[in-house]
Amino acid sequence: MNIILADETATLALGAALAPCLSAGLVVYLDGDLGAGKTTLVRGLLRASGDAGPVKSPTYTLVEIHAVSGLNFYHFDFYRFNNQEEYLDAGLDEYFDGSGICLVEWPARAEPYLPAPDLVVRLAVDGARRIGDVRATSPRGERCLTNFVPPVALPSSTPPPA
Repeated sequence: MNIILADETATLALGAALAPCLSAGLVVYLDGDLGAGKTTLVRGLLRASGDAGPVKSPTYTLVEIHAVSGLNFYHFDFYRFNNQEEYLDAGLDEYFDGSGICLVEWPARAEPYLPAPDLVVRLAVDGARRIGDVRATSPRGERCLTNFVPPVALPSSTPPPA
């Protein structure tokens, strides 16, 4: 399903709309070019889940852990990997043991070593706006999306290009 994201507020709203759908063990791939809003989406998701702390891109740390109401959200960013084997060297498998929710930016840079995703969220830049595409890729992801209510389109503070 494609969702028009007029601005940062809309991207935050998409993350917030996904939050109630997620449960322990889910793997969510976040695809999109640099600046497409992947970390912004995670920020919206975490805020809606009750995390008031800072949410930054784990580009240099590889993973940021957010503990919310007894549930761990693991936010990964593999952008800096030069080859897929760096995932193995980093020893990150333990995070994918099913006890938390794994949110993975730049998953292609760690494949084929990552577990298959349950959901894939693609963010694309289209002029001044973004387009979000949310897809289930497993039965567990399909169950998750049965509770997903897409955010209502919000007016943009910047009009879309003509």
